[in-house]
Amino acid sequence: MGFSDDPELQPILLGLLLSMYLVSVLGNLLIILAVSFDSHLHTPMYFFLCSLSWADMGFISTTVPNFIVSIQIHSRVISYVGCLTQMSLFITFGCMDAMLLTVMAYDRFMAICHPLNYHVIMNPRVCGTLLLMSFFFSFVDTQLHLLVALQLTNFKDPEISNFFCDPSLVLNLSCYDTFTKRIVQYLVSIMYGMFPISGILYSYYKIVSSILTMPSSSGRSKAFSTCGSHLSVVFLFWGTGIGIYIGSLLPESSTNSTVSSLMYCVVTPMLNPFIYSLRNRDIKSALRMFYNRII
Repeated sequence: MGFSDDPELQPILLGLLLSMYLVSVLGNLLIILAVSFDSHLHTPMYFFLCSLSWADMGFISTTVPNFIVSIQIHSRVISYVGCLTQMSLFITFGCMDAMLLTVMAYDRFMAICHPLNYHVIMNPRVCGTLLLMSFFFSFVDTQLHLLVALQLTNFKDPEISNFFCDPSLVLNLSCYDTFTKRIVQYLVSIMYGMFPISGILYSYYKIVSSILTMPSSSGRSKAFSTCGSHLSVVFLFWGTGIGIYIGSLLPESSTNSTVSSLMYCVVTPMLNPFIYSLRNRDIKSALRMFYNRII
């Protein structure tokens, strides 16, 4: 259904979404290039940051280009296969974001609370394993949703009150077996919402406790600065994401879902590079080096 039927708003929406998409892709690419070209940034923290940038680019590319095309061709129709494909990719990259943010919280916990053993524990093999586990959990989440979505043969209304095939709204199209649908939604909310958030909160509880015991004020300031960027992204991502998913279980929630989805799917991936680069001296230094090398 998109944002509006007003034809005068379509060029504005097109320009706005295209600009946000290009900024997001360019910002995440710059982070990846900066980390790749600066050997000082070849650490677990920046390895996971690069992985998050790749996931963010995939996440925003799943929804925005298709919506831009639909504005251009003046058609919002999406095929059944196209809808399931978009939904699957959206879940995969979105869950990757969630898992990587959890892994990054664990990485900060190890760096601050166990600094002497950090490089031994967070070795390349462990980092690769954590990345593969994040992908595995994302794949399982996708299959759970597809398992229910593929059973949809009857629809009460073939319209989706959003600008893409939002998984929570697609499942609500079913006019039968609502019990299974609710079970899957609640199960996924607990597995991929409460557990990761609990892990992040526990990690930061231990981190804050450890920081407060540091004798040096400069050390405390550096530790808080390192964690501040990650916490900003966590609150932005989880706040909007869980609000949308849980809100879809409530009646008459479609009014605000489109605007909330825009924050979740477009604004968050666009802001992530700015949050990490503007608050991180190493990234800014690496970007300057990369720029000077090109010139």
